[in-house]
Amino acid sequence: MKVIVAENKIQGGAKAFELFEKEIKNGAKVLGLATGSTPETLYQNWVNSDLNCSNLTSINLDEYVGLTPDNPQSYHYFMQKHLFDKKPFKKTYIPDGTTKDPSVTCKEYDEIIKKNPIDLQLLGIGRNGHIAFNEPGTPFNIGTHEVKLTENTIKANSRFFDNIDDVPKSAICMGTANIMASKKIVLMAFGEKKAEAIKKTIEGPITEEVPASILQKHPDVTIICDKAAAQELDDKYKN
Repeated sequence: MKVIVAENKIQGGAKAFELFEKEIKNGAKVLGLATGSTPETLYQNWVNSDLNCSNLTSINLDEYVGLTPDNPQSYHYFMQKHLFDKKPFKKTYIPDGTTKDPSVTCKEYDEIIKKNPIDLQLLGIGRNGHIAFNEPGTPFNIGTHEVKLTENTIKANSRFFDNIDDVPKSAICMGTANIMASKKIVLMAFGEKKAEAIKKTIEGPITEEVPASILQKHPDVTIICDKAAAQELDDKYKN
């Protein structure tokens, strides 16, 4: 596990883009992508580059159930806005939030991943060590699955909606087993609120109570964090 400590999220995003650009130029064709505020600086560097993405396939980690692709809170919308509209890919996959049968959609997504092995997977991390919607207690051997969102998550997300009843109650999420099958993984984390999760991920025991800790068993993981997120790490990880 390699740890890169950047000065801030701007520098961290630039470092992450350098890794993605290098892997793409070395032949990576299938990328696992993530949403949220953490990868925005990576995507900004990507959009501002001259990197040609027309031969690339992307597979996103997750999507809310019940949101259409044109809903501003959907991950479809996020990816179009932050990357795909400016850098068209050959093919993009994001779970279908409008599905009437999430269990079928999950099986279909597993097949998509099986047919398109991920060369480089991007991850963020939650304060409790979750990756994607794989919360503490999620089995490490799970594939794509529907996740019932916690009341805290629903309440936190309500600020983005006119009515709390409009907030999605579940999401379709790539499982930990899918993530671990990726050839290479890059995890990004910024801010002091992520410091405890980063320490447990890198230095703590491997436990389902800290989902990201399973990354210790992957042969090729790079963690990019800023100084605030790295503040609790042993000095040997700080550069």
